[in-house]
Amino acid sequence: MSLKADSEGKTYDDINVTPMVDLYLVLLLIFIIMTTAGIQGVKVNLPKASNTPSLAKPKMKAITVNNEGKVFLDTFPVSLAELETKLQAAKAAVPDLPVVIKGDSLTQYQGIMDVLNVVGKVGITQVGLATKTRDK
Repeated sequence: MSLKADSEGKTYDDINVTPMVDLYLVLLLIFIIMTTAGIQGVKVNLPKASNTPSLAKPKMKAITVNNEGKVFLDTFPVSLAELETKLQAAKAAVPDLPVVIKGDSLTQYQGIMDVLNVVGKVGITQVGLATKTRDK
């Protein structure tokens, strides 16, 4: 540290921080190298997954109503009566069966209400309505 005087004769302290910054950078570099060197795991022989699709059925059912008013259960077209019987069978297998209802933006509101009535009649309580986020 050195004392310097300005034009009026007052002294002030001047600290050169460049060596401290260099020291901090070297310490940071050493810390990064030591941390990444310590994160090596034990080598294991990982199991291989099969390429065949799983036979397990999804636990959630998706009901879609398109702009023509047609109803689809997991991409298969169904009538409202078929929807009710298939949902009852699915609810018997999975008591807390979640259902997601997707409707086209041009779908008549009555089509969605008919599907909601069927879902309520079956006794499914976990119902979600799929939407998109609105672009601003």
